[in-house]
Amino acid sequence: MSDTPYLYDVLVFLAAAVLVVSLFRSLHAGPVLGYLVAGMLIGPFGLGIIEDVEATRDLAKLGVVFLLFTIGLELSFARLKAMRFHVFGLGTAQVAISGLALGALAWILGADAKAAILIGAALALSSTAIVLQILSERGEIASHAGRISLAILLLQDLAVVPLLLLVPLLGEEQASIPAALGLAGLKAAALVGIVLIGRLLVRPLFRVIAAQRSPELLVALALLVVLGTSWATELAGLTLALGAFLAGLLLAETEFRHQVEADIQPFRGILLGLFFMTVGMSMDLGLAVGQALPLAAIVVGLILVKTVTIAALCRLFGLSSALSLGQGLLLSQGGEFAFVLFGLGLSFGVLAYDTGQLLLLGVAVTMALTPLLAALGRRISDALAREDRGGVGRLAEEAEDLRNHVLIAGFGRVGQTIAKLLTASQVPYIALDLEARRIAEGRNRGLPVYYGDASQPNVLRAAGAERARAAAITIDNPRGAARAVALLRQHFPDLKIFVRARDRAHIAELHAAGADAIVPEAMEASLQLAGQVLRSAGSAEHEVPQVIDEFRREDYAALAEVIPAEGKARGQAADAGAGKGGGGDGHNAPPDAPGP
Repeated sequence: MSDTPYLYDVLVFLAAAVLVVSLFRSLHAGPVLGYLVAGMLIGPFGLGIIEDVEATRDLAKLGVVFLLFTIGLELSFARLKAMRFHVFGLGTAQVAISGLALGALAWILGADAKAAILIGAALALSSTAIVLQILSERGEIASHAGRISLAILLLQDLAVVPLLLLVPLLGEEQASIPAALGLAGLKAAALVGIVLIGRLLVRPLFRVIAAQRSPELLVALALLVVLGTSWATELAGLTLALGAFLAGLLLAETEFRHQVEADIQPFRGILLGLFFMTVGMSMDLGLAVGQALPLAAIVVGLILVKTVTIAALCRLFGLSSALSLGQGLLLSQGGEFAFVLFGLGLSFGVLAYDTGQLLLLGVAVTMALTPLLAALGRRISDALAREDRGGVGRLAEEAEDLRNHVLIAGFGRVGQTIAKLLTASQVPYIALDLEARRIAEGRNRGLPVYYGDASQPNVLRAAGAERARAAAITIDNPRGAARAVALLRQHFPDLKIFVRARDRAHIAELHAAGADAIVPEAMEASLQLAGQVLRSAGSAEHEVPQVIDEFRREDYAALAEVIPAEGKARGQAADAGAGKGGGGDGHNAPPDAPGP
């Protein structure tokens, strides 16, 4: 017999995850559902490969710990301030009204008051993992719809903190609901005090360890902060997950946030997958077959209540009918934290076993239906918005809540590359262009690109230029680019303006117009190519950047004497006398010019 019996369970978990989750990813169904199904298959209610679910529960809890930690890392006071209207207004209203409606429905159907509170609160939450994955696949993270979804999900994640405190209190025999709510509020206030103290200690500690230049020590310190804070909150009568959330908040405002997030990601992914597999192992599929009608009622009722509630609230907060309905369908499912809250409810006796199992299955089914619901919502939303597809009217709506975004003037190759990098960094942007085909294709992909001339002040104001953090001018027409820079500098003097340049003469013109930073694309490409040639020719690796930087310090003076080809010179002269521009880089190209 093996001396390491746990190794068998580990191998089963890894094999199930690799096979089943890979299949679900290939079907674009999402990894969360894959982990749930994998757990159902190997668990005691499936093939029975693993019988002892309890043995993995403690380790699986660490998955929730790291999930709460990364949510804390994503929060910052500046981010909350910029999104405060939709986070604390729309998000709070969604959680409160959806929770009340669903809780009241559960109470009408026979649940007691404590169970109804838990059911309503848990089902009001949506799936952050699945919704963000869908938005990412569509390229809509930085769009108006993406920001609204993120605001609602952000408040839901914040609501988990007091809810995790509330469930154990509801499970006490003599606990009254007002007393439970009051005590939960006091403990949440205590957490805020710990955050204020921790902010004074964590940053100096990380700076000391970072000075050692040891990646292993930095990872160890991050794990120490996460697990140590979780352990401390558990000793205080709270939960491990709350401590992890607190640790994330402590690190969110530091310069180490991104490095810590990258270091923690592997632990989070593996352990969170184990958590979902454990949830799947606990699901009684036989109960689902025997209670098919109640299960269907839970699924349909949850989707209908949340769709109607979220769509109505979005309209009440001034969003268009198309966007509101799309948000309702996208966020109508149950979420990951419903598994956590229902699991706590079962362990503390707030929920009966059969009720808890049906609710867990209902949430899983709604998550499985999310891609279909999201696709339906997008179709309906596009149909309702077709008459104003990419117009200035929608541009003003798109930008109304934007703060510290980037304005991209020109959505050709360069503009689209900038947009992709901004999206990857979750920086919102709005792009302007004048080429109808390019705009239509961008809108079909869910990108925030609109028809608009960057040389028109009303268009720039509709795009929220006065609230933008920067503008990237990628217009291919030199005169059009200079006019756009001059206009932005005149009307928005505090805006940072970055612009592409064609040659040395264009650089001087853009400097005079007021650009903050200029990148001469042809010259920069020549320098990078020259650097590769120098390396292949035997130049020392450390010498090549020095040579290139020397050319940059001299403002490309050595390249000013480059003699252009005759045809190219005539083309540049023609461009210099071109008429008004301001749409996209390349929008003044001839009809047979290649597209983006």
